[in-house]
Amino acid sequence: MVCVEPGCKSIAPELCSRDDSGDDEEESAPQSDKSEVHGTLKYLSGKLDDLSAFNDLISKHGAALQRSLSELENLKLPAESGEKIKAVNERATLFRITSNAMINACRDFLDLAEAHSRKWQRALQHECEQRIRLEETIEQLAKQHNNLERACRGAPSLSANPAGHASRAGSVQSGKSEPSDEDEETEYFDAMEDAHAVITVAAEPSKLHRRTSVNISVPSESCSEEWNLGGSVLDASPLTAFGTSSKSGGVNKKRRTAIPDKPNYSLNLWSIMKNCIGKELSKIPMPVNFNEPLSMLQRLTEDLEYHELLDRAVKCENAIEQMCFVAAFSVSSYSTTVQRTAKPFNPLLGETFELDRLEELGFRSLCEQVSHHPPAAAHHVYSRRGWTLWQEITIASKFRGKYLSILPLGTIHLEFHSSGNHYIWQKVTSTVHNIIVGKLWIDQSGDIEILNHKSKDKCHLKFSPYSYFSRDIPRKVTGVVMDADGNERFVMSGTWDEKMECSKIIDSSIGNSLSEGKLPKTVYQTLSPKVIWKKYPLPENAENMYYFSKMALTLNEPEDGVAPTDTRLRPDQRLMENGKWDEANMEKQRLEEKQRAIRRHREVEAVDALAEGKDYRGYTPLWFERKVDPVTGELMCVYKGGYWESKENQDWSQCPSIF
Repeated sequence: MVCVEPGCKSIAPELCSRDDSGDDEEESAPQSDKSEVHGTLKYLSGKLDDLSAFNDLISKHGAALQRSLSELENLKLPAESGEKIKAVNERATLFRITSNAMINACRDFLDLAEAHSRKWQRALQHECEQRIRLEETIEQLAKQHNNLERACRGAPSLSANPAGHASRAGSVQSGKSEPSDEDEETEYFDAMEDAHAVITVAAEPSKLHRRTSVNISVPSESCSEEWNLGGSVLDASPLTAFGTSSKSGGVNKKRRTAIPDKPNYSLNLWSIMKNCIGKELSKIPMPVNFNEPLSMLQRLTEDLEYHELLDRAVKCENAIEQMCFVAAFSVSSYSTTVQRTAKPFNPLLGETFELDRLEELGFRSLCEQVSHHPPAAAHHVYSRRGWTLWQEITIASKFRGKYLSILPLGTIHLEFHSSGNHYIWQKVTSTVHNIIVGKLWIDQSGDIEILNHKSKDKCHLKFSPYSYFSRDIPRKVTGVVMDADGNERFVMSGTWDEKMECSKIIDSSIGNSLSEGKLPKTVYQTLSPKVIWKKYPLPENAENMYYFSKMALTLNEPEDGVAPTDTRLRPDQRLMENGKWDEANMEKQRLEEKQRAIRRHREVEAVDALAEGKDYRGYTPLWFERKVDPVTGELMCVYKGGYWESKENQDWSQCPSIF
């Protein structure tokens, strides 16, 4: 998802940053560098020819001058004139000696420069040939990798790979017998030996410093007592799909349930990506063919699809039980990413997106793009059912040749009004595999630590990366909820694409079986697990609608009364949604050029202000302001108010013209 870095800390980064994904001259660097070297060599060669010609002229005119002076000296002239001619002859001799020395030095330089010029030309030609061979080698490796994947999928013993699970993950990783030439950042994980364990999670080091993992046992017969999470909260009606009415009341407004089918456009991904290895994704100019008709601001808002988890968390009687719902909510935001391999639109600076569901679902959300390089978006959500969420997220992304790493930076804040419980957490790393060949698939990996700053309770969640060697189910998430004293109270388990369960811990013990080289494990005895979150099914024909969920289908639906900077009014994105991709690409170029022109104007203003000794603030967000967060101490953009009042009065006079 992308978004927004806590950049914007001073004027300098904003002034020096480039203004949009397509405005970087460095994208054509490989071709321009080649042309520049050829041009430089040609220019130097011309100058060397000039020096050689001047060298010959100096030698010729110097010899002629010397002869003329010698002839004058031999003439019969008065003594005084003869002395003067003799002095001039001596000076001419010195000049000729000096000129000869300079001529010899120039000749040596010419010889050396000519030799090096030929050497540079050979080196340049060699580098060009090496690059061509490297590209051919990479393409050959990609084909071999694809053949290996097909062979692995055809082997009967590989039923545990992602392709064997409804094709959700896409394809298999490298086989055991064929080591892969992965990037140095690639991790491999050994198969789990304890096949009888229900789940394995990371244990809290404070309980046992040498302990690294936990086995959760199935409930024993002695633990048959009933338990409820949050009283009647868990046993309430199931979560209702976004956009439908719930038992809690609210207006049931009709929302769209479909968008135009995705056109079948063919595009050579490798031809675009081969020159972008190691670069920041937001700085790579991409046609809309790689996009989905949603912006990053809308993708950020899509995290609210399972907002009912927070509505139920409000009703929990204690913070430990409330933490379980917050943990499930933090996992639920990844459920829409399994098949969503397309790239969202990079928002323009100042672009906004509102989602007003106050009457229907009890909340209203506002996002604003507050920085462009680094790309950063601020988000604020208010729910009259008792909670407020805010965040500033930046997406750091790198293309590694075979896969794409996406690391969201920034902290998410969630506060419950009545209890004052304030939770913070950060997102995990997303990885898009099979960039070159094969079916794209997405994996989530890393750790999330959720901390309640009021009660000091915390939850540690582990997103296990997919491994060919592991017997665990793909997309596995495990975790433990602990109180302020470090006592484990609940176990969280499930997958980030399907559901999350919560099990109450009634006893724990250190396992006495210690394998060689392995650390001891803690065995938890739990009550029967309760399902607290389950993914909504995708709408019919989702595969032709970018695999959008019911909520995602409504996000770009035209709506009256929104700000003129709202994403729904963005013309290139609207054209793409309607299937007019060629027109969308032209419109995208126009918007990017307009944004570059605005950036250049700001740079001129900054230079003029500095020349006059005045302060220049640079770009400032319209609806958010940068403040130091009192809890984390971080500098982040928080909502300063005014948007919903402007909407009510339909006064958008302060909004810039970005479309």
